Amino acid sequence: MENTNKIASLELGRLLAMFAIIALHSQVFMTYLLMDDFPVFGNIFNQLTRFAVPFFFILSGYFIQPKLTHTPLKTIQSYCAPLFKIWIVWSALSLALPFHWRKVAENGYLAERTGYWNWLTQNPLNALFEGGMVHLWFIPALIIAVSIIGLLVHFKKTTWLIPIAVILYVYGLAGGSYQTLTEVWTPFFTRNGPFFSTLMVVIGFELRRREITLSSTNALILLLVGFAIHFSEAYSLTQFDVPFNLHDFLIGTPLMGIGVFFLLLSKPRLGHHPITFTLSKHVLGIYVCHLLFVVVFLNITAMMGITLAMRDFVIVFGTATVSTLFVLIMDKTPFKRILFR
Repeated sequence: MENTNKIASLELGRLLAMFAIIALHSQVFMTYLLMDDFPVFGNIFNQLTRFAVPFFFILSGYFIQPKLTHTPLKTIQSYCAPLFKIWIVWSALSLALPFHWRKVAENGYLAERTGYWNWLTQNPLNALFEGGMVHLWFIPALIIAVSIIGLLVHFKKTTWLIPIAVILYVYGLAGGSYQTLTEVWTPFFTRNGPFFSTLMVVIGFELRRREITLSSTNALILLLVGFAIHFSEAYSLTQFDVPFNLHDFLIGTPLMGIGVFFLLLSKPRLGHHPITFTLSKHVLGIYVCHLLFVVVFLNITAMMGITLAMRDFVIVFGTATVSTLFVLIMDKTPFKRILFR
C-alpha cells in the first residue's frame, strides 16, 4: 500500500545511505586500483560515504521535531527506550558471535572471543558509548542527542540548542581528527557520545521547526561545498600523519549531510514506489545487523580465496541482500519484538 504520510525521496535517501554504510564497512577498493601501492580510489570512496551517518542524524531530528517540541519528556522516553533495548540486544549478540572463524577452528570459541572482550575492556568508557560492536555507537549517540534537545525544550532553553551543539562538535573535532594538532585530551573516542550527533540532530530539528528549505540547485551547491571542505581537510591533515580515511566527521561534514537532505527534500516524489516505503521502514534493523553479515562474508571470501573486485561485490551485495532478507523474515516472526523496534 502507498504511504502518503512519508516523503518518498527521504525514504529513498535512507536506503542509499544504508548502502553507502555497508560499502564503507566492507572496505571496498582497498586492495586494487592502487597508485604507488596506495589505495587512492579506496580512500576517496571511503570519505565519499561519510554523508550517510550525518544524513541519518539530520533525518532523525527532522522527523522527531513536532513531538519533541510538544511533549519533550514523554517523547524522550517513548523514542529512546526502544532504541536502548535494541542496543542492548545487538550488543549482546555482537559480544557472543565470533568474528574470526579460522581462529575459532584453530584455538576454540573462547580464545577468539576472549581476545575481543579484553580489547573492549581496555577502554570501558568507550565501550559503554559504543556497545558490543563498532557500528552500534550510532544508537547511544542518537539517544543522547535527542535527550539533550528534549531537556532543553522542556526547560524552555531552545536558544541554547545551537551553541551547545556547536561547542560539543568543536570539542569532538579537537579531540578527534584534529587531536594531533590540538593535543586535546578526551576520555573516549569523540565520534561516540554527544559530540557529533547532537549538532546533526539539532540541525534536523531546527530545519523542521523553522521550516527551512532550499532549491535543488542551492542544495547541490551546498553539497559540493561540503565535499570540497571535507576533502580539503582530510588531505591537509595527511601532512600531520593523520590517515586520509580516518575521518568520521570534519568541519565540512555537516554541510554534506545537509546538502544531501535538502537535495532529496527538493525532489519529494523521487523514489516514489511501494518497494521504497517497504524497505525504508526496516533500515534501522538492517543497520544493526549488517556488520555481523559483513563479518560472515569476510570469512567466506577469505576461505574461498575470493579477492579484489569479486571479493568486494560478494561482501557488499551479499551483505545488503542477506541483511534485508533477514530483517524481512524476522519481521514476520515473534523475534521481531526482541530484535527490532
